Amino acid sequence: MAEKVAVVTGASKGFGFAIVKGLCQRFQGVVYLTARNEKNGLEAVKKLNDLGLKPQFHQLDVSDEKSVQTFADYIKNKYGGLDALVNNAAILEWDEVYPSYEAAKRNIDINYKSLLTLEKYVYPLLRDGARVVNISSACGHLSNLKKQSWIRMLQDPDLTTEQINQFVDEYLESVKNGTFNKNDFADEGKHAEHRVSKIALTALTMVQQRKYENRNISINAVHPGHMKTEMAQGGGEVEPDQSAELVLYLILDASPKLRGTFMWHNRSLIDWCDAESDFACKDLW
Repeated sequence: MAEKVAVVTGASKGFGFAIVKGLCQRFQGVVYLTARNEKNGLEAVKKLNDLGLKPQFHQLDVSDEKSVQTFADYIKNKYGGLDALVNNAAILEWDEVYPSYEAAKRNIDINYKSLLTLEKYVYPLLRDGARVVNISSACGHLSNLKKQSWIRMLQDPDLTTEQINQFVDEYLESVKNGTFNKNDFADEGKHAEHRVSKIALTALTMVQQRKYENRNISINAVHPGHMKTEMAQGGGEVEPDQSAELVLYLILDASPKLRGTFMWHNRSLIDWCDAESDFACKDLW
């Protein structure tokens, strides 16, 4: 039987690091810690080695198509496929509450569009029964949107990747041409770029699940809670190791019938399409 393989993106520190640590302790197979910066990635591996854990490292810049292709070729040639994928790599630039076009595009390229690149090169390697977890946030719930045309489009049960891209591109165009409207979003549109990227990621989770349904692959999105990481302005409330338990549950313990869901940090399943609910991220500044 082929050796089982798990991959975590953006894993040199914080939440990704905690997920790798947990997988090394429980996953029956090889675990890959990936990171854009090779030096940081190797230092993270050494920290885990010091704990008696043995992850493998491979450089992976999810925003660079060539890097993703190189990584996919490596996994294909060495293992033939993979069994678990955690899409964790993400950014949030706190200093621009209402970002420039360049900053907004940077956020969306890394947080959302990188998943399209990963789907192109890495998803074909997913073995039957594989599990994928996309790391979203409270910003990824549909209640972060107030613009009705976007809400109606994203609520479509037959939603397509092309429609998600249309939503993303319309937002970016509004920033570029100066027509951005704070009232199209919750919380006065603070960090709308992050809301858009995480909403798009969560919507894509549902679309991807439909595509891979017949291969018994489970793809879910999670809001892991407000963690104590570098991305959490002012410090979060939850330790990354604690939040990592949610991801480990989906990878290792949850029923394979749990698919295409949006799971809250307390493991409750949230109706992602309920735009009138009160799950929007507040005070994101």
